[in-house]
Amino acid sequence: MGGATAQTSAIPSWFKNYERYVSEQARRYNIPGYALVFYQKGQSPIVVTYGRTHRGGKRVSPDTVFRLASVSKTFTGVLMAKWTTGHSLSWETPVSDMLKDQDWSKSKFANMTLADIVGQSSGFMPNAYDNLIEADYTLKRVLDDMADLDLLCDPGVCYTYQNALFGVISDYFFYEDTSYHREMHELVFAPLAMDTASVGKAGLQSSKSWARPHAAVTRSRWREVQVDSNYYRFAPAAGVNASINDMTSYLQALLGEVPNVVSTDIVNLITTPRVTTTREKYRRGWRPHIKSAHYGLGWRIYDFNGHTLNYHGGWVRGYRADVAFSQEHGVGFAMLMNAESNMINSATAEFWKRYFDNLPAED
Repeated sequence: MGGATAQTSAIPSWFKNYERYVSEQARRYNIPGYALVFYQKGQSPIVVTYGRTHRGGKRVSPDTVFRLASVSKTFTGVLMAKWTTGHSLSWETPVSDMLKDQDWSKSKFANMTLADIVGQSSGFMPNAYDNLIEADYTLKRVLDDMADLDLLCDPGVCYTYQNALFGVISDYFFYEDTSYHREMHELVFAPLAMDTASVGKAGLQSSKSWARPHAAVTRSRWREVQVDSNYYRFAPAAGVNASINDMTSYLQALLGEVPNVVSTDIVNLITTPRVTTTREKYRRGWRPHIKSAHYGLGWRIYDFNGHTLNYHGGWVRGYRADVAFSQEHGVGFAMLMNAESNMINSATAEFWKRYFDNLPAED
């Protein structure tokens, strides 16, 4: 395996077996590179790296930066939870009030709130006009077209996953004379010492070490591709970049170890179930374990074999990412990959199965 782990003497035997399982899967599917972390609260993180940034490139290290894709939505949940505590914006602010470029007061956006954006409960059909994002349409053009769509349900009632609507948050910050990038850095990245984390394409490509994207030729053959810009333009949905060291700091904060930056109240707020996500129960690799599934504010909340698990995945061209944590057991896991392989589904689900299976028996 190409990489290293932290404090090998402290690694439990079940995790050593798990590490071998993942590396075998990676070799089977010729994965270019990945990094993962297992963090148990109060203990040293166990970091594993594998492969290279690209053919002929450097080995993946704990500081190699990857795109997080929709894992960015979890960061947006944290950021907006912090922002709403010190500004006039609230979770109940109508979307029409956040958009300043024209009068949306009589549109469907008047009855949608910030919570409906971050909580994926707008009522629009799922992934509405993602094709326009991929065609590099402007936010205004995308919102104009969305405003003409019929709703599947009233806002706040049902789960309707979106990317385009997250652009409203970028627009809001612009009219507040700041930016999503700046606020994320000042309120989250810097205070958590996420030294290699960034927002945007330039942030990724200016990193000292960054993993190049790889698209599938076949199930186990990959080719390096260019970094797409489209979803970066909707940064609150899919614009964050981070290394596995950054993700370790993030997990430590989510598990209550940096309460002056991410308080327990914030974590409880963003991981409170709001809408049911029934289809998640049938995800490949997860299907045998998920008993119920919901969405909070930027986070999925699963009943994983009787344990509450907060999770989100991400997928853009050339990259996959997963992050999950259990407050109950004080444990977190993240995996970053520079290939859009479904291997990550089974790898993450298998980690949690083995972790929960190896908990000490209760008296």
